Amino acid sequence: MQLILWRHAEAESGGPDEARRLTARGKRQARRVARWLRRRLPENARVLASPAVRAQRTARELTRRFETSAAVGLTASAPAVLAAAGWPDPAERTVVVVGHQPTLGEAAALALTGRIAPWRLERGALLWLASGEGEPPCLRAAITPDLV
Repeated sequence: MQLILWRHAEAESGGPDEARRLTARGKRQARRVARWLRRRLPENARVLASPAVRAQRTARELTRRFETSAAVGLTASAPAVLAAAGWPDPAERTVVVVGHQPTLGEAAALALTGRIAPWRLERGALLWLASGEGEPPCLRAAITPDLV
């Protein structure tokens, strides 16, 4: 299974938190990372996005065909994110989760080490994890908007 944990791009400050939109810089970040990711994803990749406006807009840069899921939203837990993605079930193939900090960093730590830890993802960054039958999970890529 391939699991991509993608933090939403830079958003406006203020509230309500669920309604915060991407800044102009955030829109550029989302476009750049989506362009990089689109060239590498299989066509049948499943994309899950938080209901928050900034995550929806980030996901929309990648595809119009994504699922909105509270399981990866603002109040999600690391185990809930991994469960929603089906990690590490090889039948799931490739899943992209567009969500939030600190949950995505904690989910990456849990997926790779078996323990929740406060790993940090920059705004707009992604971690690409892989898991195969009989093999331990590994980090395949760590990308920030400035690297693409």
